[in-house]
Amino acid sequence: MQSVPLGSQGLTVSRQGLGCMGMSEFYGPRDDAESIATIHRALDLGVTFLDTADMYGPHTNEELVGRGIADRRDQVVLATKFANVRAADGTYLGVRGDAAYVREACEGSLRRLGVDHIDLYYQHRVDPKTPIEETVAAMAELVAEGKVRYLGLSEAAPATIRRAHAVHPISALQTEYSVWAREPEDEILPTLRELGIGFVPYSPLGRGFLTGTLRSLDQLADDDFRHLQPRLQGDNLEANIAIVERIDAIAAERDVSPAQVALAWVHAQGEDVVPIPGTKRRSFLEENVGALDVELTAEELAALEEAGQAAGDRYADMSGVNR
Repeated sequence: MQSVPLGSQGLTVSRQGLGCMGMSEFYGPRDDAESIATIHRALDLGVTFLDTADMYGPHTNEELVGRGIADRRDQVVLATKFANVRAADGTYLGVRGDAAYVREACEGSLRRLGVDHIDLYYQHRVDPKTPIEETVAAMAELVAEGKVRYLGLSEAAPATIRRAHAVHPISALQTEYSVWAREPEDEILPTLRELGIGFVPYSPLGRGFLTGTLRSLDQLADDDFRHLQPRLQGDNLEANIAIVERIDAIAAERDVSPAQVALAWVHAQGEDVVPIPGTKRRSFLEENVGALDVELTAEELAALEEAGQAAGDRYADMSGVNR
């Protein structure tokens, strides 16, 4: 597994990471034993960049990841996030980025993860009520104290990224990016490259849709959050299947899986782009890692780019992203 720099401050991560969110929530039933086995298999394969957040579960995903890495902490580049506040019963309470909450959230994450430091600490969503300067200054204090090594932002707009980076260097920006979600190419990616900030795409497989296995929401568990995704509704779903068919065709020609083609497209965008496909099963993890051996031709890349953007918004409520 290749290691690459993420940002220009010294953070090095595996070329592909593992998103752990679905192990605890949002994607149907959980299986903690298989999820921990998946984390262990990831580490064995060299996928050492693990991504979680305090809101997943809520709170239980960090505990799960903590158990998974308990005897392997030195192998892991551990990323977690704060700012989306949820009660123990899952009720969403809003976004907080005030200094007091930054410290409170970090202490909670350290405790649940069972570690003495977090390698990459993201603000999960920008708090419109708190200046980004206050939030990042509080995060910088955690770096000075050794509780956090590097700082990141998630779903931040270019102007916010610049303001944050002026307070303390930002190593990574996370947002959705894939064959069908290419909005970051307009302003976000150029800003990151100008400032020397790494890019971590989440949902590089379009929440599973780009794997070619999902054609109807009837295939999903009742509590699967994809029932609420605009891109998987009605006419949008029908339009977006055309993108998947383009991926399927290339996969068939290459004798690889559609997921591997979709991930190979993301990897082709540059070594400063480190996707974190999520899974809770070893079989899918191994398939995703296999994408690193797939190098798309210029013609294949062009065919995928011609497929165009997905129809529909990424979320039913887009007010909290790209602030």
